[in-house]
Amino acid sequence: MKLLLLLLITFLVLQMSPDDQISQWRGPARDGIYLETGLLKKWPDEGPTLKFKIETIGKGLSQPVVYKNIIYVTGLKSDTVDVISACDMDGKVLWEKPYSHAWIRTYPESRGTPTIENDRIYLIGGMGDLVCLSTNAGEEIWRKEPLKDFEGKNMYWGNVESVLLTHEAALYVTGGDKTTLVAYRKKTGELLWKSKSTGGSKSYASSSLVEWAGMKIVLVQTSDDLVGIDASNGNVLWSYNTIQFHTITGNGKGEAANTPLFCKGDIFITYGNKQPAMLFHISDDGKSISLKWKNDVLDTHHGGLVLLNGAIYGSTMLDNTRGNWASVDWETGKTNWEKNWFTKGSVISADGMLYLYEEKGGHVALVEPDTSDLKIISTFQVKGGEGPHWVHPSIYNKLLLIRHGNALLVYHIGD
Repeated sequence: MKLLLLLLITFLVLQMSPDDQISQWRGPARDGIYLETGLLKKWPDEGPTLKFKIETIGKGLSQPVVYKNIIYVTGLKSDTVDVISACDMDGKVLWEKPYSHAWIRTYPESRGTPTIENDRIYLIGGMGDLVCLSTNAGEEIWRKEPLKDFEGKNMYWGNVESVLLTHEAALYVTGGDKTTLVAYRKKTGELLWKSKSTGGSKSYASSSLVEWAGMKIVLVQTSDDLVGIDASNGNVLWSYNTIQFHTITGNGKGEAANTPLFCKGDIFITYGNKQPAMLFHISDDGKSISLKWKNDVLDTHHGGLVLLNGAIYGSTMLDNTRGNWASVDWETGKTNWEKNWFTKGSVISADGMLYLYEEKGGHVALVEPDTSDLKIISTFQVKGGEGPHWVHPSIYNKLLLIRHGNALLVYHIGD
């Protein structure tokens, strides 16, 4: 009997793989850190090997994600329709599926990154529809209209949110006066709960899920506040007005576009537009937060941030098209360094290294994290696609996935 039990446990362990995890915006924990190992610590002079390039995925600003060795990416295939495409690891498009009306104002390109779990794809379209599709050719499972149903309120640039999942729910930030966050049952789309409204419009930042004080807490950013919501029932634990710290030199709006970083009860947020970055601490009971420090250098626009070994790395914002790169100490808020390298952009991390992707010329850098200087080891330039290089790269199966407009470029970065 014991032998049989041992064999069963061994079988189950062997059946588990990274594919059983959620594939989503900015990696497994939404913190820009990918779990790949065995990656190159230096690239060839000409850059890593380009495995394939697809130039028919449609215009988009959303990240490509990989689930069970299939790449999923959204794009604008006409003037009005968002489409999700599935491609194999050799660059062959397996299927395409329209899923939503596109955003109708400036930058209508698809923005929402797919969230995939248990062969289900969760997406928010340009006009705010929440859809659940099957990984089997994109068959629709359910669809909701939270903005319409709860009188949600967008900011100027529309919907950029990527769906956050809990054990039983798909979460959606509405903003507005009726509610701030709603939860739908993942399998059926049935409404589980809605939070009270904390005021303000929905921001451009995707939420994150953290554990503290024995609870799972959803970190939500609205146009005015940083909000903590109990993921089990929608109770608002705390709401902290962050726009009060915005300076007169900024644009005066809470245009949050970066998912918060979290570590040991501390939450880091930054807005761009010359607004201060801030670190908060959640109380031991999880029902309040307090400000620990502010930093006036690391005003990341929309390129995300990474926390490694007690230091935050990201880009700064001089204006809409210019910026530097910087490192800030997590505990003290002291700026370690600020350096120029082309211009601002996005950052992710894997296997102990940083990957910078500047947004104007499409240069990519492999960087050794260091609190004394910007230590660039290797660089190359992305060739293909059009428009600004705003999409955050992603890493799966020792491949670096870079999306530039209507082009998907996949590079081999394994040893």
